[in-house]
Amino acid sequence: MQIYRSHVLICGGTGCTSSKSLLIKDEMISELKRLGIHNEVQVVMTGCFGLCEQGPIMIVYPEGTFYSKVKISDVKRIAEEHLLKGRIVKDLLYYEALEDEIVKSVEEVDFYSKQMRIALSNCGVIDPENIDEYIAFDGYQALIKALTEMNPEQVIDELKISGLRGRGGAGFPTGLKWEFAASYKDDEKYVCCNADEGDPGAFMDRSILEGTPHSVLEAMTIAGYATGANKGYIYVRAEYPIAVSRLEIAIKQAKEYGLLGDNILDTGFDFDIEIRLGAGAFVCGEETALIESIEGKRGMPRTKPPFPAEKGIWGKPTLINNVETFANIPAIILKGGKWFSSIGIPDSKGTKVFALGGKITNTGLVEIPMGTTLRQVIYDIGGGCPDNKKFKAVQTGGPSGGCLTSEHLDTPIGYDNLVKLGSMMGSGGMIVMDEDNCMVDIARYFLDFTCDESCGKCTPCREGTKRLKELLDRICTGKGTLEDLSRLEELAYYIQDNSLCNLGQSAPNPVISTLKHFRDEYLAHVIDKKCPTGVCKDLLQYFITDRCLGCGSCARVCPKDCITPTGEIISEKTGKRRFVIDNSKCIKCGACIQACPPKVSAIVRQ
Repeated sequence: MQIYRSHVLICGGTGCTSSKSLLIKDEMISELKRLGIHNEVQVVMTGCFGLCEQGPIMIVYPEGTFYSKVKISDVKRIAEEHLLKGRIVKDLLYYEALEDEIVKSVEEVDFYSKQMRIALSNCGVIDPENIDEYIAFDGYQALIKALTEMNPEQVIDELKISGLRGRGGAGFPTGLKWEFAASYKDDEKYVCCNADEGDPGAFMDRSILEGTPHSVLEAMTIAGYATGANKGYIYVRAEYPIAVSRLEIAIKQAKEYGLLGDNILDTGFDFDIEIRLGAGAFVCGEETALIESIEGKRGMPRTKPPFPAEKGIWGKPTLINNVETFANIPAIILKGGKWFSSIGIPDSKGTKVFALGGKITNTGLVEIPMGTTLRQVIYDIGGGCPDNKKFKAVQTGGPSGGCLTSEHLDTPIGYDNLVKLGSMMGSGGMIVMDEDNCMVDIARYFLDFTCDESCGKCTPCREGTKRLKELLDRICTGKGTLEDLSRLEELAYYIQDNSLCNLGQSAPNPVISTLKHFRDEYLAHVIDKKCPTGVCKDLLQYFITDRCLGCGSCARVCPKDCITPTGEIISEKTGKRRFVIDNSKCIKCGACIQACPPKVSAIVRQ
């Protein structure tokens, strides 16, 4: 076996790959060969490191040196200085803005030090395309334990003890779900992994599949053993090419090692896994719509009961969990349910992965113990809002969740806590908003998404979300009335109570939560016909103040010729006249503000 003195880990997640991390890897290999040290240094392409804002990321071990925002042109210096001469390239090290100092190693980075990784434990640590590396980190040990030391009932009991709840959004107890699936007897049963991650800004499941695909395969095989199933499906959206590729490689490797297929580990247990690609429909994240899609039909939810545990894929008992739920299973089986249940709070055990995005300094992927407060996630890990902007709200649970305000920052994160506040855990999207965000426009944005993604099967969702969107459009364009505001609220609750599936039932959540916490902004749009943040362009007006010098710079750049000189002469000597804006023609492009000389700043937006 080859022994290396140094290991260079380069992020190969989608974010860093889009920033040319694959080319950085190739360049590093080339440089090491040029320097004659390619047999001493191993270059490893890993999954997502999590701190996406600082990508592409490169970590050099054994020092743990943390290089961020690495460019192809930086590789030569890192290879020559650090890997050949042993001198760290200080100007490429990650800069900890909160503490105003350079961070020399990954252990010193606040973003990581305040997390606890279980589902993401191998992400950014191993080569996801190398099964040997997964095995070296206790991979497949849980499967061996389950098949050789435990019966199916004991596996399920361990999950029930752990208190693990589904990480896909509903939070149903995982052990109970497995028990239901096991209780139905049939000649065929299925295990399905829901990897149809469709929330705007969410990339938790994608990153797990890209960074540690074997953990999902191992967990699904354990689930098959526990529930009596011999076939598994991973339903993953086709927009995740890296995840799909690594899953295909992982399945092939697992079969070669006898960890998938017939007579696994000579125990007489058979289990195989097949990938099914989804076309990107958000509604297929709902388990019965997903089943319809796997069967080759249009993805539309079924009426429940019967639930999939009784009649799922092709009418057979089917267990469905999402990617993150499965990613927790190997650790629970290996370390015990009591270990997992010791983490978190009474109603929410273990850890939760969140995709932290929006107006946040450290955009990325985080995994924190349940019970961690929103404040700790947003400020201690996320670094707060950039440019010293004031925090305004955080949307948890994606388009189906609700907006929480600064009053809720000290709330411990948990399933029941978030629901009590009018939001939800969801699959783990967490979008931060600052003082520049218009909350009415935010509600409209999410309604636009859910309206487009409605499958159209039930009237409350199909027609109701459209009407909600129309009302929000009226309000954002200055045509709304107080009657519209009342109708908006009434309709939101009607859709919530009468839609067939969870997509429709949760679609009004952004409207309901913003009406509750930011009603003043709605009233400003309706009564004053103004958008307090200046986001809704139809409610904006541009004015030229008495600071105008009559230079005409604004008029020359106006695409609609709506800026003209008035009869008011500014200077008798030059004959220059003051300009005025015709707001009936103005398209609010802002070109005039940019053209006005900075020292003058005669144009204001209200």
